[in-house]
Amino acid sequence: MIVKEVLSEELLTLSEVKGMLNEIMKDRLKDEDELGYELRKAINHAEMFSKTSPEKARDLVNKLLELEKMKPEIAIRLADVMPQSRDELRSLYAKERFTLTEEELDEMLNLVEEAMD
Repeated sequence: MIVKEVLSEELLTLSEVKGMLNEIMKDRLKDEDELGYELRKAINHAEMFSKTSPEKARDLVNKLLELEKMKPEIAIRLADVMPQSRDELRSLYAKERFTLTEEELDEMLNLVEEAMD
């Protein structure tokens, strides 16, 4: 398949992708007997690594974006990884040109913990 142009682009969490892939799977199974290899692998990956529901993941991203030193890409990554410690959080911020205070790290961890419940 040759793509001529990108019409739109949107950052999605892995949980949201899982929900979309499940909808595609339901639609395709109505029309066909089996799914293609790539679609099966993508669904398997999303199911294996998504850690919360699409709604909770998007809610977490929106709450994280309200924080001062937060970029959309990092918020999406946090919602996908769901870090449990300060060290895990620091590793996600390793490429950034600023450091986070202990309070900022704790605030992010609290938001992640709320989303996992």
